[in-house]
Amino acid sequence: MSRRHEDIDIRPIDESEIRDWGRALLTGFLRPPVVSDHDAADLASHVVPSRTLAAFDDAGLRTGEVSPIVATFRSFDQELTAVGGMPVPADAITNVSVTATHRRRGLLTRMMAQDLRAAKERGDVVATLIAAEYPIYGRYGFGAAAHTAEWTVDVPRSGLDRRRPAVDDGGRIDLVDGADVRKLGPELHERLRRAQHGVVTRNDRWWQLSTGAIHLDSRTWTEPNYAVRRSPTGEIDGLAVYTCDDHWGDDKRPLNTAQVKSLITTDPAAERALWHYLCSIDWVTTVKSGHRAPDDLLPHLLPDPRAARLTSYADWLWVRILDVVRALEARAYDGSGALVLEVVDEAGLAGGRYLLEAGPDGAACTPTDREPHLTLPVAELATLWLGDESAVRLAALGRVREQQEGAARVADALLRTSRRPWCPDVF
Repeated sequence: MSRRHEDIDIRPIDESEIRDWGRALLTGFLRPPVVSDHDAADLASHVVPSRTLAAFDDAGLRTGEVSPIVATFRSFDQELTAVGGMPVPADAITNVSVTATHRRRGLLTRMMAQDLRAAKERGDVVATLIAAEYPIYGRYGFGAAAHTAEWTVDVPRSGLDRRRPAVDDGGRIDLVDGADVRKLGPELHERLRRAQHGVVTRNDRWWQLSTGAIHLDSRTWTEPNYAVRRSPTGEIDGLAVYTCDDHWGDDKRPLNTAQVKSLITTDPAAERALWHYLCSIDWVTTVKSGHRAPDDLLPHLLPDPRAARLTSYADWLWVRILDVVRALEARAYDGSGALVLEVVDEAGLAGGRYLLEAGPDGAACTPTDREPHLTLPVAELATLWLGDESAVRLAALGRVREQQEGAARVADALLRTSRRPWCPDVF
């Protein structure tokens, strides 16, 4: 007989349970459930036990046996860039799994509630995650706040003149190694983070993993190529990380593909130069862009934009608002106006009625008892907060409700942004 849902213990793990937790995580992600000594040591080096939850089902176990872990959940500190460049503290959620034997028992609901309450008490403004499946996280107040797109470029069709640089401004492109990237990349990323809403922090471990200084037993490391773009003044303003395969046709024609792992820049000239470089590598006939913003410049950097075929478009960064006042006051606004929002939050973390008064010089958001202009779930507020969604569109879908005619258009004038948010990373 299976145990009642509430009898399954959910709690933070202790250090002695990290290996079992890792095994359960691998099982949930359909990977071989083997945690080597190396993997266990790596987990212990960066996992914070107090923010690492597990569900334990010890029914039927004999005395002294280790309680099996049947669900996993972890969070860590992060900052997310709001519209206008201000970072806000975020509760980044990852490593969520429920073993197939224990699905539909409310384990994720309990773990999520416990973590979000702790994040609210810590003072985090939002929670973030990358959703493997779409239907799961909306019921916990998360909304898809930034999307991702991928293009496949048919290089011979692109129309680029491979003999000439894309930007003849005195800048240059240099190939570097992983050690150089660990020195140069963090400062470049910080400049990007101050400019691009939707970007999240990268810690030192991120840079070590992405350059091979740390790699896990369960992963095969392939050393990529690293290209940096230097501006005419010598400043690093772009970094591309890519791999190339070795594929030739029967008639000795090169059919090689360059797969972009990451490409970040702080200047459109650097972006143009790096894409032109990637499309000019000898023997490369296809370039795959990796995760890009949906309004990326790439297709229209090519003389023939049709050479860039859209191969993927999907939700990416999901956001859960925990503090409406701080979230709305943190971001910038190009227009001016006032809006009363009735925010519905079934979890009781961020609901209420708020008056937003915003303009180019800043914003004030205060609880109010005025009549609302717009009523919306907290998940829909998240989709609007980073500027990617339209309140008019959500109203047409029945996901927000206008209490005063024209309120959705006012919301769009205040909240939408000229460029879409972008999160380059998975976590």
